[in-house]
Amino acid sequence: MPADIFAFCNQKGGVGKTTTVFHLAYAVAQAGKRALVIDVDPQGNASTVLTRTELESDDVGVADVLAESSNATIADAVVPTIWPGVDLVPTSPGNESLAYVRDQLVVAGAGRERRLRDAIDVVRGVYDVVLIDCPPSLDLLTINALVAARAAVVVTQSALFSANGLARLLRTIDAVKRSYNPDLDMLGAIVNLHEIATISGREQLIEIAASINVLGDAVPKRVVIKDSMEAQTSLIDWGTTQSRSLSTIYRDTLSLLTRGHL
Repeated sequence: MPADIFAFCNQKGGVGKTTTVFHLAYAVAQAGKRALVIDVDPQGNASTVLTRTELESDDVGVADVLAESSNATIADAVVPTIWPGVDLVPTSPGNESLAYVRDQLVVAGAGRERRLRDAIDVVRGVYDVVLIDCPPSLDLLTINALVAARAAVVVTQSALFSANGLARLLRTIDAVKRSYNPDLDMLGAIVNLHEIATISGREQLIEIAASINVLGDAVPKRVVIKDSMEAQTSLIDWGTTQSRSLSTIYRDTLSLLTRGHL
């Protein structure tokens, strides 16, 4: 069965895309399935937290996979992660190569939007789930991710400026669907950093839900969610009652994304 491929996107930074991908990847592994994380953010945060060995600037990564001048495939770029069953196509922090490739794509010819999709075809049958961590922009890296994906997942937070940017993001996703990927499914939004005790948090969640389907429970604002990621530890292994309870949110969200297949 072909992999479920999800692009986690938002042009705004700091909304928790990498954190979401990190904890969902563990949920896939916990379900006994295989996940591939593709880090198409030049900042390389997903690559940093998912590997214990420091990535070198000359390691094969997603930039090589997308570059017109390279013959590297995704299979060449895959590295193991901190969890069995989860692999990674990395980008190296501080390495300008992915940013350079992004600029190359702007002037590239026909097919530039399909490079990641064509690359993923090589490993489509190897993994159960592919999680693409997009950059905080609506550039050709994000468009490549959306063209490659079966489904788009917006990651946002229940805050004013995050909600305000949704309309533009949804227009971009719709344009990609119409022009490049008619099978792209807009699944909805994962809402992070939710402060249910505040009036503004509740109001912004209502506003978000009025424009897009909210997937599962909003993820509450809890320090342990980010801390466990930065410590390269799952919420379950973090070991507190709160962290184990929070881990069920990602398990349930994964079930929603995969329509209960995992």
